[in-house]
Amino acid sequence: MTHREILEALTGLLLAMFVAMLSSTVVSNALPAIVTDLDGSQTGYTWVVVATMLTMTATTPIWGKLADLFSKKLLVQVALVIYSLGSVVAALAPSMEVLIGARAFQGLGVGGLTALVQVVIASMVPPRDRGRYSGYIGAVFATATVSGPLIGGLVVDSALGWRGTFIIGIPVAAIAFVVLQKTLHLPTIKRDVKIDYDGATLIMGGISLLLIWVSLAGSSFGWVSTASAALVVGALVLIGAALWVESRVDEPVIPLRLFRDRTTALATLASVMIGVAMFGATVYLSQYFQLARGMSPTEAGLMSVAMVGGLLVSSILSGRVISATGLWKRWLVGGMVLVIAGIALLGTIDSTTSLVVVGAYMAITGVGLGATMQNLVLAVQNSTAPEDLGAASSVVAMFRSIGGSAGIAALGAVLAHQVTAKVTDGVAALVQSGKVSPEQVAEMQHSTGDIPDLAALPSPIRALYEASFGEAVGHLFLSAVPFAILAFVCILFIKEVPLRTTLGPTVAETELEAGSR
Repeated sequence: MTHREILEALTGLLLAMFVAMLSSTVVSNALPAIVTDLDGSQTGYTWVVVATMLTMTATTPIWGKLADLFSKKLLVQVALVIYSLGSVVAALAPSMEVLIGARAFQGLGVGGLTALVQVVIASMVPPRDRGRYSGYIGAVFATATVSGPLIGGLVVDSALGWRGTFIIGIPVAAIAFVVLQKTLHLPTIKRDVKIDYDGATLIMGGISLLLIWVSLAGSSFGWVSTASAALVVGALVLIGAALWVESRVDEPVIPLRLFRDRTTALATLASVMIGVAMFGATVYLSQYFQLARGMSPTEAGLMSVAMVGGLLVSSILSGRVISATGLWKRWLVGGMVLVIAGIALLGTIDSTTSLVVVGAYMAITGVGLGATMQNLVLAVQNSTAPEDLGAASSVVAMFRSIGGSAGIAALGAVLAHQVTAKVTDGVAALVQSGKVSPEQVAEMQHSTGDIPDLAALPSPIRALYEASFGEAVGHLFLSAVPFAILAFVCILFIKEVPLRTTLGPTVAETELEAGSR
């Protein structure tokens, strides 16, 4: 394909990626309204988010494997249709149960889009030229991240209400479908198809149990409890059975031979740690601005421009330079140094930190993430044979999502525990000093984990809550630093192989090094 043909097809792919990213960010500001309107509980609030993430993560490797067997264009279009159907049902949902089910179905399509866009680009473009196009993916990722909460806040306040947040992505998905039909022309390799249904079922079951555990432990049941033990043991049994099946079938969903390659094994482990550090910590920044700084959802969304702007610039710049030089490791190493520094600096914030300073720390983190995320996938694709490209790309994405899911749940439990403890102790002191009456405390009682209406709280309690939340978020970032350091160590041990300039089979590393420019 010529550069123009690639750009035309890339337009449809980026629209599909935008839809996938938007589905998770646009609903964030609508959740309180959804729970109120559908008489939902705190558990339901959690599961509107977790349901999509669970099915997305569990099915990512399956989509990747299907891309190695069937038409990639057809699979992207199928994923768009699944996403759209799930969105329609979610928009019309009469109850929390129906909404959560629709979000789970929607996640099947989001998982396909997340995995397949990378795979299709890898099929069109040689690794040496792929950096510049990966930069565009980073830019779309950043745009969806920053615009999602803003669009969601505007839609919720409009005549469409919260149901509109599920509708606005459908026209974009339809445009992406049509553009791909007209512009994406990839050869479909005809060969005997053998789908590993047993392995796929076991992998989905094991990952699902694991994500259910990290999502609900600490809120619905204790981290050390019978329910936790049952879920962990069940997940380990299913994953162990999946590994046994995958090592014996002809067409495994996740070819275990991939992990014999040092780059793939280390990149996969680094992806888990980056997922924990990135998603687990940064997802709570929006709450920090709203609950510790008293901002509106729209204002909190605007504050994220600092991080997303850094991510946008570094992803495009690093992609272009990598394409020009063929060298990528220095960007991964430098990016992780900035991520560690940015997260450590964010660990010093509280409710009184200057917003300019907070924005600067976010920008440092964003620049580091932009140089790291997409280029880690690029390194894996460069060392993978064409027949395993889909599986390898989706494995990295899947493990990053697993790390993110685990990080969000575990660090969220730490955050809730710290805020609850600080507020409980502080309120007792306020009552004892006479600044707040017992009657006022009784009126504001709410279940653990609920987000209070700050405007309705007595001034002393509001100040206490803002200070407690701001300090707890700082501790949260410090908790994420060790995971970022582990990712950095993994990246240090990845051996740099100059990017290939062809789409053909991989060759020996020594041959690549000898012929590198």
